[in-house]
Amino acid sequence: MTGKNILIVGQQPWDSELGSNCKDIAVEFSKRNTVLYVNSPLDRATSVRRKSDADVVFRRRVIAGKENGLRKEGDNLWVLYPDCIVESINWLDNIWAFDLFNKLNNRRFAAAIKRKLKAVGFDTGFVLFNDNEIMKCFYLKEYLAPDLTIYYSRDFIVGAPYWNKHGPRLEPLMIKKSDVCFSNSSYLMNYCKQYNPNVHFVGQGFDTQLFRVSETIEMPRELIGLRRPFIGYVGVLHSSRLDLDAMVRIAERRPEWTMVLVGPEDNAFKQSKLHRLANVVFLGMKPINQLPQYIQCFDVCINLQFLTPLTVGNYPRKVDEYLAFGKPVVALSTHAMQLFADYAYLARTNTEYVDLIERALKEDNEMARQKRIAFVAHHTWTESVEMMYSILKTKHQLS
Repeated sequence: MTGKNILIVGQQPWDSELGSNCKDIAVEFSKRNTVLYVNSPLDRATSVRRKSDADVVFRRRVIAGKENGLRKEGDNLWVLYPDCIVESINWLDNIWAFDLFNKLNNRRFAAAIKRKLKAVGFDTGFVLFNDNEIMKCFYLKEYLAPDLTIYYSRDFIVGAPYWNKHGPRLEPLMIKKSDVCFSNSSYLMNYCKQYNPNVHFVGQGFDTQLFRVSETIEMPRELIGLRRPFIGYVGVLHSSRLDLDAMVRIAERRPEWTMVLVGPEDNAFKQSKLHRLANVVFLGMKPINQLPQYIQCFDVCINLQFLTPLTVGNYPRKVDEYLAFGKPVVALSTHAMQLFADYAYLARTNTEYVDLIERALKEDNEMARQKRIAFVAHHTWTESVEMMYSILKTKHQLS
């Protein structure tokens, strides 16, 4: 697919400090097409609750007409910060009232997008790519009249408390009315196929240039002098996904290991016993371009999730990033992790983690490291997006 206009909407803001599938896909699309990446509109509750945050201040200035919300981020890539505010409605119990206000929100959002379409040449038509957003984008197909609608399922979002209120009703409807659906895991593909037969698994990518072995990477200063082996985790430390008790058990049973945790913490982690253990190091959130420094120093990488509807089928992007450095990985055995079964140590229960980490340390060698690196070498955004192009060409005659 070449020379198309692609309008991308979704949950992840462009100015997020966290890694984002949608942003990576947008960049890949822009190599052959013109892309308008539209940030989710500011909602009223966030505009008050986080009024001093830099990103909210900027969005309020855009809404007030004091800043231009349309910015060019690449040769064929534009990013839009909508000049509208939407109502915070997820708390509404009454379905009729929720749908009424959601239509109002979608209408405002669509109007903000329409005001900028001509400026980027999208007034002649475009493909609408929705990254897992089921509320603020629910009626955009109707209000924007795109040439084609794509729903990208990369998370089982209805398993999260926020989305679980209205999501179980809205997401099946969103999937059903989309022209085509893409998913990054077989679990999500099967879920979407309940509502739309035109669903396709397109794999997953990661930044293969950033996350790769390099002789020039130096050990971060925070790790110098700490006792090895390093048992490391990189990512958001969120107690709804990660098994905090299992991490405590590992640190207590093996005080000779140093557990290194890189990422922002929720309140449960901040108040946990882990902070009182001498062999656990919290390093906080780091810029994404610094993460390879830490991963390359880890002796074993971990991803100790709970088995929940939210985690069972979600593609573990961080596992690709770990394996790209040849690192042994210990993780919970989930549906999505079966893809990595020959290259990672998978626990059926959280009581197996200590033994699996010990095994990973003993069995690690250069041959195993090279096999891990070779396995993830093809998990690129280029290959994932090429699969999308092939499907769209075959199914929808988009050349």
